[in-house]
Amino acid sequence: MNHLDLMAGPPPTHLPVDPAAAELAGGEAPAAVVRRHPESPAAWAGLAEHAKAEGADDVTVYAYSRVGYHRSLDNLRRNGWKGHGPVPWEHEPNRGFLQCLALLALSARAIGESAEWERCSEFLRDSSPAAYDALLG
Repeated sequence: MNHLDLMAGPPPTHLPVDPAAAELAGGEAPAAVVRRHPESPAAWAGLAEHAKAEGADDVTVYAYSRVGYHRSLDNLRRNGWKGHGPVPWEHEPNRGFLQCLALLALSARAIGESAEWERCSEFLRDSSPAAYDALLG
């Protein structure tokens, strides 16, 4: 007789390949990639990282990160995520979401939104301890 392990928790979510990631890695401008792939977490993470590197104000980085975060939630749900559970950093296509979440946490802290900083950094740690270590640790 097979028994269901009620303590196992949900399985890890593995997002499909995001074509925007290859375009960004190939040197495409993040704004151009977002225009071609507005649904892409990787594109929005790239745009937020670019804005931060160019010295944009924290509110701009926050806005780009928040769009990427919400696009990520839609993508996660379409791929079986039920609102919690692991989203492994080791699975490359998950990185756009995890980067958006980290950038949202950091920019929330920078604009004084400490409750969101705490929520997002905890969400990142719960989703992927490896991503937390790599991006916030």
